[in-house]
Order: sequence, then C-alpha cells, then structure tokens
Amino acid sequence: MAFPPSPFMAAALAEATAAAARGEVPVGAVVVDPAGRIVAAAGNRTRELNDPTAHAEILAVRAACAAAGSERLTGHDLHVSLEPCAMCAAAISLARIGRLYYGAADPKGGGVDHGARVFAQVTCHHAPEVFGGIGATAAAALLTGFFAGRR
Repeated sequence: MAFPPSPFMAAALAEATAAAARGEVPVGAVVVDPAGRIVAAAGNRTRELNDPTAHAEILAVRAACAAAGSERLTGHDLHVSLEPCAMCAAAISLARIGRLYYGAADPKGGGVDHGARVFAQVTCHHAPEVFGGIGATAAAALLTGFFAGRR
C-alpha cells in the first residue's frame, strides 16, 4: 500500500530530484534526529564521485554520524525514496538507525523487503522498524521518468 509523502519524505524526494538533475539515479535520503530535525540529507553521487558506495543512504548516514560525533545513530530515523539495497541496509543496521521509512519498493535490487532481506538474517545485529510505501507513487514516478529518458 502506498502512503502520501511525509515532510521528511518530501525532503528525501527533493534530494532524489537533485540527484536526477546531476545525471544520477534519483534516490534521496534524509536522517532525522530524535528531536525531529533533519541532520543530514543526500542524493546518489555514484557517478559524480566514481564511487559505487556513494548511495544516498550511505552519504546521509556518514554525514549524520559526523555531525553526531558517533558511529551510532540510535533513535534517529532514515527517510529514503527507494527501498535500500543490501549494502545500505547493512549500513543502516550498523549505524543502529531506529526507524527506516522508504518510498518505492525495489523488487529487483532491494535488500529490506526484497532480495537479501538483511534485517531478517540471523547475522543482523540490529533491525530498525521498517515502514515502506511512504511517498511511493511520487518516488516511483521519479524513477520511471528518469529511466524512460535514458532509453
């Protein structure tokens, strides 16, 4: 089921739109602290940085950890426009993110509710609460439009 975007998902979608304008796959993420403030925001930069790990989630988590002065983001929320891949899901777990909100599902490359299902593995030390489908329609439209323009 798809739910309308929250203000935080709207911020993640704005980051995704900016990523698309840079020629990147349009995925955006924001980290929200326990007080409800956005402490980090990022869009994909894999092509710009020539770095396959420069996914929006990784960049946002890195920036939030730097701002917090800690490798742990206990009590923080992550809002991302697309279901995180297995690499990003592992980083979310390692950072101890409290809640994950994502927009569009990714049956092909997702690692949360599809594919590797990282948080369901016995080797996963921390699993956040997961809420999918937030702003899914807008996120999916952004991705579909981006890839249609590439074909």
